Amino acid sequence: MAKGQPLQREQAWTPLQNRTNTKMKLTRCGKITLGILMMVIAAVVIGLIVYFVAYGKTPLYYHLSFKVNNIDYDSKFEKSYSQEYMDLNKKIMSLINETFHGSKLRGQYVKSHVVQVSRAKGKVIIHAVLKFKSCYKNNAAKFGDRIETTLREKLKGETGSLHINSSSFKFSDIAMPTAENLLNTCCGQRTITPSGNKIVGGMDAQEGEWPWQASLQQNNVHLCGATLISNSWLVTAAHCFIKDRDPKEWKVTFGLLLSHPQTQRGVKDIIIHENYHYPAHDNDIAVVHLSSPVLYTSNIRRACLPEATYTFPPNSDVVVTGWGTLKSDGISPNILQKGLVKIIDNKTCNHEKVYGGVITPGMLCAGFLKGNVDACQGDSGGPLVGADYKGTWFLAGIVSWGDECALPNKPGVYTRVTYYRDWIMSKTGL
Repeated sequence: MAKGQPLQREQAWTPLQNRTNTKMKLTRCGKITLGILMMVIAAVVIGLIVYFVAYGKTPLYYHLSFKVNNIDYDSKFEKSYSQEYMDLNKKIMSLINETFHGSKLRGQYVKSHVVQVSRAKGKVIIHAVLKFKSCYKNNAAKFGDRIETTLREKLKGETGSLHINSSSFKFSDIAMPTAENLLNTCCGQRTITPSGNKIVGGMDAQEGEWPWQASLQQNNVHLCGATLISNSWLVTAAHCFIKDRDPKEWKVTFGLLLSHPQTQRGVKDIIIHENYHYPAHDNDIAVVHLSSPVLYTSNIRRACLPEATYTFPPNSDVVVTGWGTLKSDGISPNILQKGLVKIIDNKTCNHEKVYGGVITPGMLCAGFLKGNVDACQGDSGGPLVGADYKGTWFLAGIVSWGDECALPNKPGVYTRVTYYRDWIMSKTGL
């Protein structure tokens, strides 16, 4: 594609990387043999211990709920990234951690997390999921009873700043898939935080690093990226569906590798912004309703949707991900790629030497005026995300268009998510 010709990035992206660019006496044999035998036995015992520690314990999950009499309900508790929710979660987790770390179950206790805060007569009801590892697989009921007894004793006693209504206490076991879904329900969280944030040209992503990334495909061919924003909804670019908007013709996959997806889903519905008119770039946004919900895991999670008033300051770090081509009309990778770029303010992006005034309020520029790192063909619809000071990742943009890929003075142009926040809410309820 000739330089200067707008490129809608709807085919696959890749490494944002370089987007452009003995002898022994017989009488001693018995002692030697015995010594070797003892060493072998010791090695076997150590091996069994290691195996038991690593593999011999079964993960068990439980749901716990109770009312806190001295905390008034606040609608901000509904947002897992809000300071109010995080402060409350910290108090509850501190209580539960203290309960088990000071008990005979400390060796089996793994973690817990507040998964929901509901309301009852103006006060809060805490819903938490607890994870344990036990070697008593055939005695799970007895093990659960020990956990429940330990919790009830703690909740009846002094609980610090929390005044818990012990009569509201409820405890039950819960199946692993459902429990893991709840444990990973918080948006914008990642399993791993790789060391080093500097990316030159782009590089391979790691498993679980960008768990909200999805691939939109037809006939098992990756065409566009998308971002998971709930168990059932994705957000992507409208121009991905110029040629075909029939939901039955599309599927969605999740995972680091295109060739070995962790899971996939069909598509129930595709909702394109009513004011999107190809080939114009305005309103380049669509939401995709999955045929059935995905369960969150350590490697499949949702990105946080920012409020309409959220700001991503100019020059702040953001990351773009996808399976798009290495350069314009180049080859596509099998492994998800990531690239660190910077937010560029619209005034700069509208400069005559850059995009000459065509950047509208619903668009967001990101990259470098010197080029080198950028989204490309096949990255369309994929996420541009930025982290807040707490390390929670929010969706800033949707890969939309640009003049070729990674050219000087031609940064990537994205659909600005905050500008369309109300539209997303109107279509998905999120």
